[in-house]
Amino acid sequence: MAAKKSKGLGKGLEALFNDMEIDIGNPESAEVHEGIAFIDINAIKPNTKQPRKVFQEDKIEELARSIEAYGIIQPILIRPSNTGYEIVAGERRWRAARKASLKQVPCIIRDLSEEQNMIISIIENMQRENLNPIEEADALNQMISHFGMTQEEVSRSVGKSRPYISNALRLLKLPEMIQEMIVQGQLTNGHARAIAGIRDKERQQLIANRVVKEELSVRETESIANTTNAGSIEKCKKAKPRAKNRELKDMEESLKNILGTKVAINNGIRRGKIEIEYYSREELERLLELLLGIK
Repeated sequence: MAAKKSKGLGKGLEALFNDMEIDIGNPESAEVHEGIAFIDINAIKPNTKQPRKVFQEDKIEELARSIEAYGIIQPILIRPSNTGYEIVAGERRWRAARKASLKQVPCIIRDLSEEQNMIISIIENMQRENLNPIEEADALNQMISHFGMTQEEVSRSVGKSRPYISNALRLLKLPEMIQEMIVQGQLTNGHARAIAGIRDKERQQLIANRVVKEELSVRETESIANTTNAGSIEKCKKAKPRAKNRELKDMEESLKNILGTKVAINNGIRRGKIEIEYYSREELERLLELLLGIK
Protein backbone atom coordinates (compact mmCIF):
# COMPACT_ATOMS: atom_id res chain seq x y z
CA MET A 1 0.00 0.00 0.00
CA ALA A 2 1.42 3.36 -0.98
CA ALA A 3 2.13 5.78 1.85
CA LYS A 4 0.12 8.98 1.99
CA LYS A 5 1.99 12.11 1.00
CA SER A 6 2.31 14.73 3.71
CA LYS A 7 0.73 18.04 2.71
CA GLY A 8 3.65 19.95 4.18
CA LEU A 9 6.27 18.33 1.95
CA GLY A 10 7.71 20.24 -0.97
CA LYS A 11 7.39 18.82 -4.48
CA GLY A 12 11.10 18.01 -4.47
CA LEU A 13 10.70 15.66 -1.53
CA GLU A 14 7.70 13.87 -3.05
CA ALA A 15 9.86 13.01 -6.05
CA LEU A 16 12.45 11.39 -3.80
CA PHE A 17 9.98 8.76 -2.60
CA ASN A 18 8.39 7.78 -5.90
CA ASP A 19 8.34 3.97 -6.23
CA MET A 20 10.74 3.51 -3.30
CA GLU A 21 10.72 0.12 -1.59
CA ILE A 22 11.48 -0.46 2.07
CA ASP A 23 14.86 -2.12 2.59
CA ILE A 24 15.15 -3.91 5.93
CA GLY A 25 18.92 -4.33 5.65
CA ASN A 26 19.96 -7.55 7.38
CA PRO A 27 16.72 -9.54 7.96
CA GLU A 28 18.39 -11.68 10.62
CA SER A 29 18.91 -8.66 12.90
CA ALA A 30 15.50 -7.06 12.49
CA GLU A 31 11.92 -8.06 13.24
CA VAL A 32 9.54 -6.83 10.54
CA HIS A 33 5.82 -6.21 11.07
CA GLU A 34 3.64 -4.62 8.34
CA GLY A 35 6.59 -2.84 6.73
CA ILE A 36 8.02 -1.58 10.04
CA ALA A 37 11.41 -2.97 11.11
CA PHE A 38 12.17 -3.22 14.84
CA ILE A 39 15.89 -2.43 15.09
CA ASP A 40 18.31 -2.81 18.00
CA ILE A 41 18.60 0.72 19.38
CA ASN A 42 22.38 0.35 19.74
CA ALA A 43 22.72 -0.35 16.01
CA ILE A 44 21.43 3.15 15.24
CA LYS A 45 23.52 6.32 15.38
CA PRO A 46 22.62 10.02 15.03
CA ASN A 47 22.57 11.75 11.66
CA THR A 48 25.82 13.56 10.87
CA LYS A 49 23.79 15.97 8.71
CA GLN A 50 21.19 16.60 11.43
CA PRO A 51 20.38 20.32 11.21
CA ARG A 52 19.22 20.45 14.79
CA LYS A 53 22.09 21.05 17.22
CA VAL A 54 20.22 21.94 20.42
CA PHE A 55 18.10 19.32 22.20
CA GLN A 56 16.22 20.48 25.30
CA GLU A 57 16.77 17.90 28.00
CA ASP A 58 13.42 18.55 29.70
CA LYS A 59 11.58 17.88 26.43
CA ILE A 60 13.52 14.64 25.93
CA GLU A 61 12.60 13.55 29.47
CA GLU A 62 8.93 14.38 28.82
CA LEU A 63 8.94 12.37 25.57
CA ALA A 64 10.70 9.46 27.33
CA ARG A 65 7.89 9.27 29.90
CA SER A 66 5.34 9.25 27.08
CA ILE A 67 7.23 6.44 25.33
CA GLU A 68 7.35 4.43 28.57
CA ALA A 69 3.56 4.73 28.80
CA TYR A 70 2.48 4.41 25.15
CA GLY A 71 5.54 3.33 23.14
CA ILE A 72 6.82 5.04 19.97
CA ILE A 73 3.76 5.97 17.90
CA GLN A 74 5.64 7.21 14.82
CA PRO A 75 8.53 5.07 13.45
CA ILE A 76 12.02 6.51 13.08
CA LEU A 77 13.26 6.94 9.53
CA ILE A 78 16.77 5.49 9.11
CA ARG A 79 19.18 4.50 6.34
CA PRO A 80 21.90 1.83 6.19
CA SER A 81 25.44 2.87 7.13
CA ASN A 82 28.81 1.13 7.31
CA THR A 83 28.34 0.32 10.99
CA GLY A 84 24.59 -0.23 11.19
CA TYR A 85 22.01 2.47 10.58
CA GLU A 86 21.92 6.27 10.59
CA ILE A 87 18.92 8.37 11.61
CA VAL A 88 17.35 10.42 8.84
CA ALA A 89 14.39 11.74 10.84
CA GLY A 90 13.36 11.16 14.45
CA GLU A 91 16.48 11.75 16.56
CA ARG A 92 14.41 13.16 19.43
CA ARG A 93 12.38 9.93 19.52
CA TRP A 94 15.59 7.87 19.42
CA ARG A 95 17.15 9.87 22.29
CA ALA A 96 13.96 9.59 24.35
CA ALA A 97 13.74 5.85 23.61
CA ARG A 98 17.26 5.39 25.00
CA LYS A 99 16.23 7.23 28.18
CA ALA A 100 13.17 4.97 28.38
CA SER A 101 15.56 1.95 28.15
CA LEU A 102 13.98 0.53 25.00
CA LYS A 103 15.98 -2.31 23.40
CA GLN A 104 14.40 -1.99 19.95
CA VAL A 105 12.70 0.88 18.14
CA PRO A 106 10.25 0.80 15.18
CA CYS A 107 11.92 2.05 12.01
CA ILE A 108 11.34 2.59 8.32
CA ILE A 109 14.58 1.90 6.43
CA ARG A 110 15.36 3.75 3.21
CA ASP A 111 18.47 3.66 1.03
CA LEU A 112 18.94 7.43 0.60
CA SER A 113 21.65 9.59 -0.96
CA GLU A 114 23.40 12.30 1.04
CA GLU A 115 21.23 14.95 -0.63
CA GLN A 116 18.00 13.08 0.06
CA ASN A 117 19.14 12.47 3.64
CA MET A 118 19.72 16.17 4.27
CA ILE A 119 16.52 17.39 2.61
CA ILE A 120 14.30 14.93 4.51
CA SER A 121 16.01 15.73 7.83
CA ILE A 122 15.56 19.47 7.26
CA ILE A 123 11.91 19.16 6.25
CA GLU A 124 11.05 16.88 9.15
CA ASN A 125 12.47 19.37 11.62
CA MET A 126 10.92 22.39 9.90
CA GLN A 127 7.48 20.79 9.88
CA ARG A 128 7.73 20.13 13.61
CA GLU A 129 9.18 23.62 14.21
CA ASN A 130 12.07 21.93 16.04
CA LEU A 131 14.82 24.14 14.64
CA ASN A 132 15.81 27.51 16.00
CA PRO A 133 16.23 30.20 13.28
CA ILE A 134 20.02 29.82 13.11
CA GLU A 135 19.87 26.02 12.80
CA GLU A 136 17.29 26.37 10.04
CA ALA A 137 19.35 28.98 8.19
CA ASP A 138 22.49 26.85 8.46
CA ALA A 139 20.64 23.79 7.14
CA LEU A 140 19.26 25.69 4.15
CA ASN A 141 22.72 27.10 3.46
CA GLN A 142 24.19 23.58 3.44
CA MET A 143 21.73 22.60 0.72
CA ILE A 144 23.15 25.42 -1.40
CA SER A 145 26.84 25.13 -0.52
CA HIS A 146 27.16 21.30 -0.35
CA PHE A 147 24.85 20.27 -3.15
CA GLY A 148 24.93 23.31 -5.45
CA MET A 149 21.18 23.96 -5.20
CA THR A 150 19.80 27.39 -6.07
CA GLN A 151 17.54 29.28 -3.68
CA GLU A 152 14.64 28.51 -6.02
CA GLU A 153 15.40 24.77 -5.84
CA VAL A 154 15.68 24.93 -2.05
CA SER A 155 12.36 26.79 -1.97
CA ARG A 156 10.62 24.03 -3.94
CA SER A 157 12.27 21.24 -1.93
CA VAL A 158 11.28 22.48 1.53
CA GLY A 159 7.93 24.00 0.55
CA LYS A 160 8.85 27.55 1.58
CA SER A 161 8.72 30.74 -0.48
CA ARG A 162 11.81 32.22 -2.10
CA PRO A 163 11.69 35.35 0.14
CA TYR A 164 11.47 33.05 3.19
CA ILE A 165 14.68 31.28 2.12
CA SER A 166 16.44 34.56 1.37
CA ASN A 167 15.47 36.10 4.72
CA ALA A 168 16.54 32.97 6.60
CA LEU A 169 20.00 32.97 4.98
CA ARG A 170 20.54 36.63 5.95
CA LEU A 171 20.63 35.58 9.61
CA LEU A 172 23.98 33.84 9.02
CA LYS A 173 25.52 37.25 8.28
CA LEU A 174 24.64 38.58 11.73
CA PRO A 175 27.48 38.97 14.28
CA GLU A 176 28.24 35.82 16.25
CA MET A 177 27.00 37.34 19.52
CA ILE A 178 23.58 38.06 18.00
CA GLN A 179 23.38 34.56 16.53
CA GLU A 180 24.02 33.15 20.01
CA MET A 181 21.22 35.36 21.41
CA ILE A 182 18.90 33.82 18.81
CA VAL A 183 19.98 30.26 19.65
CA GLN A 184 19.42 30.94 23.37
CA GLY A 185 15.91 32.21 22.64
CA GLN A 186 16.59 35.79 23.72
CA LEU A 187 15.64 37.00 20.23
CA THR A 188 12.79 35.54 18.17
CA ASN A 189 12.86 34.89 14.45
CA GLY A 190 10.95 38.15 13.89
CA HIS A 191 13.43 40.15 15.97
CA ALA A 192 16.36 38.52 14.18
CA ARG A 193 15.05 39.29 10.70
CA ALA A 194 14.38 42.92 11.61
CA ILE A 195 17.92 43.31 13.00
CA ALA A 196 19.41 41.54 9.96
CA GLY A 197 17.91 44.29 7.80
CA ILE A 198 20.12 46.92 9.49
CA ARG A 199 23.15 47.66 7.35
CA ASP A 200 25.57 48.74 10.08
CA LYS A 201 27.02 45.83 12.12
CA GLU A 202 27.71 47.96 15.19
CA ARG A 203 24.14 49.20 15.29
CA GLN A 204 22.88 45.64 14.84
CA GLN A 205 24.54 44.69 18.13
CA LEU A 206 23.41 47.85 19.90
CA ILE A 207 19.81 47.30 18.88
CA ALA A 208 19.91 43.58 19.70
CA ASN A 209 21.09 44.43 23.22
CA ARG A 210 18.35 47.03 23.52
CA VAL A 211 15.66 44.59 22.36
CA VAL A 212 16.66 42.09 25.05
CA LYS A 213 17.11 44.69 27.81
CA GLU A 214 13.82 46.52 27.13
CA GLU A 215 11.90 43.42 25.99
CA LEU A 216 10.83 45.16 22.80
CA SER A 217 8.22 43.61 20.52
CA VAL A 218 8.96 42.58 16.93
CA ARG A 219 6.98 45.57 15.66
CA GLU A 220 8.99 47.97 17.84
CA THR A 221 12.21 46.37 16.61
CA GLU A 222 11.12 46.73 12.98
CA SER A 223 10.31 50.40 13.59
CA ILE A 224 13.75 51.03 15.09
CA ALA A 225 15.44 49.17 12.22
CA ASN A 226 13.55 51.17 9.61
CA THR A 227 14.38 54.46 11.32
CA THR A 228 18.03 53.48 11.69
CA ASN A 229 18.35 52.62 7.99
CA ALA A 230 16.69 55.93 7.13
CA GLY A 231 19.63 57.70 8.77
CA SER A 232 18.42 58.29 12.34
CA ILE A 233 20.59 57.08 15.22
CA GLU A 234 17.41 56.33 17.21
CA LYS A 235 19.06 56.30 20.64
CA CYS A 236 22.00 54.12 19.55
CA LYS A 237 24.26 57.15 19.68
CA LYS A 238 23.49 60.62 20.95
CA ALA A 239 23.27 63.30 18.31
CA LYS A 240 25.73 66.16 18.54
CA PRO A 241 23.93 69.15 20.13
CA ARG A 242 23.44 72.24 17.99
CA ALA A 243 25.25 75.39 19.04
CA LYS A 244 23.04 77.76 21.05
CA ASN A 245 22.72 81.42 20.14
CA ARG A 246 22.90 84.30 22.60
CA GLU A 247 19.10 84.61 22.83
CA LEU A 248 18.65 80.98 23.99
CA LYS A 249 21.42 81.36 26.55
CA ASP A 250 19.75 84.47 27.97
CA MET A 251 16.43 82.60 28.22
CA GLU A 252 18.13 79.73 30.09
CA GLU A 253 19.71 82.20 32.52
CA SER A 254 16.36 83.92 33.15
CA LEU A 255 14.61 80.62 33.90
CA LYS A 256 17.48 79.56 36.13
CA ASN A 257 17.10 82.72 38.22
CA ILE A 258 13.32 82.29 38.47
CA LEU A 259 13.34 78.58 39.34
CA GLY A 260 16.55 78.44 41.34
CA THR A 261 17.94 75.41 39.49
CA LYS A 262 19.73 74.52 36.26
CA VAL A 263 17.62 74.84 33.10
CA ALA A 264 18.52 73.74 29.56
CA ILE A 265 16.66 74.71 26.39
CA ASN A 266 17.20 72.31 23.48
CA ASN A 267 15.96 73.86 20.26
CA GLY A 268 15.40 71.44 17.34
CA ILE A 269 14.50 72.11 13.72
CA ARG A 270 10.77 71.53 14.21
CA ARG A 271 10.42 71.27 17.98
CA GLY A 272 12.36 71.77 21.18
CA LYS A 273 12.26 70.94 24.86
CA ILE A 274 13.06 72.53 28.21
CA GLU A 275 14.89 70.45 30.80
CA ILE A 276 14.63 71.45 34.46
CA GLU A 277 16.92 69.67 36.90
CA TYR A 278 16.01 68.70 40.48
CA TYR A 279 17.90 66.66 43.07
CA SER A 280 15.31 65.53 45.61
CA ARG A 281 11.59 64.91 46.08
CA GLU A 282 11.32 68.09 48.12
CA GLU A 283 12.91 70.15 45.34
CA LEU A 284 10.54 68.60 42.78
CA GLU A 285 7.55 69.59 44.92
CA ARG A 286 8.97 73.12 45.31
CA LEU A 287 9.38 73.51 41.55
CA LEU A 288 5.88 72.19 40.92
CA GLU A 289 4.35 74.69 43.37
CA LEU A 290 6.37 77.46 41.77
CA LEU A 291 5.32 76.57 38.23
CA LEU A 292 1.66 76.19 39.21
CA GLY A 293 1.77 79.62 40.84
CA ILE A 294 3.11 81.36 37.73
CA LYS A 295 0.36 83.40 36.00
